[in-house]
Amino acid sequence: MTPASGRHRARKRRPTLARRRERAGWLFVVPNLTAVAIFLLFPLGFSLYLSFHAWDLFSPPRFVGTANYRRLFGSDPLFPIALRNTALFTLLTLVPTVVIGMTVASALHRKIAGIGVFRTAAFLPLVASTVAMAVVWRFIFTTEDGLLNLALARVGIDPVPWLTDPNWALISLSVVTVWKSVPFATVILLAALQGVPTVLYEAAKIDGAGALRRFLSITVPLIRGPLSFVFVITVIDSVQAFDQAYALTGANGGPETGTYLLGIMLFQHAFTFYEIGYASALAWVIFAILLVLTLVQLRFARRGEVEF
Repeated sequence: MTPASGRHRARKRRPTLARRRERAGWLFVVPNLTAVAIFLLFPLGFSLYLSFHAWDLFSPPRFVGTANYRRLFGSDPLFPIALRNTALFTLLTLVPTVVIGMTVASALHRKIAGIGVFRTAAFLPLVASTVAMAVVWRFIFTTEDGLLNLALARVGIDPVPWLTDPNWALISLSVVTVWKSVPFATVILLAALQGVPTVLYEAAKIDGAGALRRFLSITVPLIRGPLSFVFVITVIDSVQAFDQAYALTGANGGPETGTYLLGIMLFQHAFTFYEIGYASALAWVIFAILLVLTLVQLRFARRGEVEF
């Protein structure tokens, strides 16, 4: 065999090996792609299709065009209420979650004996079931003999209608959601804090910078990415909130419309009134709101991002 023929056979063998590797790669990827197509892409496409139809689960879908969206924005009096409650609930959840999460993460960032026990304890609420947690909090918020009102009575404060007054009910729901959300925010921010070089703090101390100045000039710019991630996830969870509201105040968003969120509205129209097409339109409106908020937040985060 001549050297030329050997090189020719080697060149023919290389594409065959590349094709085999490509086929092996597709064999590994195809099951995941199939799962994504079945459980994500198909439901998304089908819900978009249903949003232009009227369907009650029993009769065939009937095409109605944009009637569901026009009804949602033009003639449904509960949609502005759900939108307002969701916006207020998101604000009441977002700010305390970020502030408390940052405070706890800073406290757990210290190198002291037994800090691992405190880190584990701070993470525990995230492990609890949301529904079970809301049921426990419901007993705590009971007006007559709830644990919280009993504690307030010992210091001379009258019972607070946590779950029976519309305004207090939304605050109570926000408290429960913050209690559930803080551990996740703490873990993300603690990991970010551990990546900030300590030499920067030491140099700032030498220059006479105080704790607040070091936090604003060093910590915040260097953890802007994780901080933005916490913002986005908290907003998404708040806008989509349903299970804790359902377990805490019921499926009607009561009392009155105090906790009538977009998630409750979606549930009612889909599984109480069987207006699947209208619920699908509402779901896509929620998706559009979250998409806009996420893009705005990511744009803001990239604009102020600091690399080290």
